[in-house]
Formats: sequence, C-alpha cells, structure tokens
Amino acid sequence: MNILVVYAHPEPRSLNGSLRNFSVKRLEEAGHAVQVSDLYAMNWKASLDANDSRVAPRDLRFDPSLDSKHAFEHGLQSEDIAREQEKLRWADTLILQFPLWWFSMPAILKGWVERVYAYGFAYGVGEHSDARWGDRYGEGTLAGKRAMLVVTVGGWESHYSARGINGPIDDILFPIHHGILYYPGFDVLPPFVVYRTGRTDEARFATLCDELGRRLDDLANTAPIAFRPQNAGAYDIPALTLRPEIAPEMNGFAAHIG
Repeated sequence: MNILVVYAHPEPRSLNGSLRNFSVKRLEEAGHAVQVSDLYAMNWKASLDANDSRVAPRDLRFDPSLDSKHAFEHGLQSEDIAREQEKLRWADTLILQFPLWWFSMPAILKGWVERVYAYGFAYGVGEHSDARWGDRYGEGTLAGKRAMLVVTVGGWESHYSARGINGPIDDILFPIHHGILYYPGFDVLPPFVVYRTGRTDEARFATLCDELGRRLDDLANTAPIAFRPQNAGAYDIPALTLRPEIAPEMNGFAAHIG
C-alpha cells in the first residue's frame, strides 16, 4: 500500500516526532511504500494567495476559487502545490498527524489543505443538478482512498468526553473528518488520539507505540466512520438537508453518521 503521512509539528524531538518516526518504520517494515510531507521542515507556505499561480491572476482582483481553478486547469499551479497533489494521487492512504492546537490543526496544516485542495482537484467537481450536487461527501477525486488522523492532545481524555468541558473529541474533529477528508471522497477511519501528552514517560511511550502499531497494521481492514453519502438518497437536493425520515430524532454532527 502507498501511504502519505502529512506531519505538522515544529520539533522533531517531540512526542509527535517520535510517533512519526515509529509509524514510518512500522509501515515500511510491513512492506508499505511511505512518503512524508514534514510541513515545518519543508518551510511550507501556509497562506493561499495570488502567488499560488505561476502567472498573474486572471483579473486585477484575486479570487481564491476562480484563480485556483484557472491555475489547476492550465497547469499553472506553483510547484509545491502540484507536488503534494501528485502525492495524494499516488497514496492509497493518507495519515494527517498533528497536535491539537486551539481545538483544531496547526495553521501550517490548514494552509496545506487550503492550497493543495485546489478547485477542480478536491472541490468544484462533478455534475450539479436537481439529482446530485457535485461529486463530494463520499464521492470525488479522492474516493477509494483511506484517511486517518493521528492527534496528540495536552488535556485529559475526560476533558474531551461526552460531558467534558472541551466538548466531545468526535465533535471537535468532525470538521476535519467530514469536511476535509470525507468531502473529497476519503473513507475516514476512526482517529488515533493521545491525551495528556506531557505525562508521557518511556513506559507510556512503549504502550502508545503498541497501540498505534496495531492501528497501522490494520489500516486496510479498519471499518471507516459511517458518514452518510450526499448523493445516495439521504439528503434533499439542492437544500442538502437530511430527509425528514432520516434519523428524525437527531440533530447536529451525529445525524450525519448512519
């Protein structure tokens, strides 16, 4: 299997760095081909702007979507964006690894998504009609591939429980799982989350590696999160709200999981 690890932590000697090294070694020893995009080591440019095209914007006013579309369609994207898109095409599985900072991914990883997910590559694809609303949420350019998050968290697991002060971890990660990964077609696996990172000694690190190793060994067989596909009948189109008979007792994020 071809596996792309997109890694976002500035310190290679951190817990994240050690877990990344463990993952790459474990995957390669199992016979997988692995590429790593180490965003900080790459000095990845996080901001989406007019410089993402090798030519000037179509007009004097920069339009992030339309200029992204023009650059993608005409082979004018900056080389760093095109390289990452090729890695995504190559990969059977994507692993995004990052620390949870202010309830989301680090800005550099968000910038990777914003720039690499170009119009025509990850969004704006497929037919828009009364029967379907584009190839997305279970369909799209990246359909047939798998994705998983490896996330480190400073707080206690109870802080991110169903009644925890920070909110359930599944809700916090929903915009990434559903909006960034499922949207362009990935089958999204349950995340691997490490809590109380500051309390990790050698013994706990060994336990974490055992647990993570089992998840990595089973990447091809783990059941994905059962998000509801957009164009399979659960949603009214073009309103894109769940039909009244679908999970009528539920609202919010959980309603979109079958």
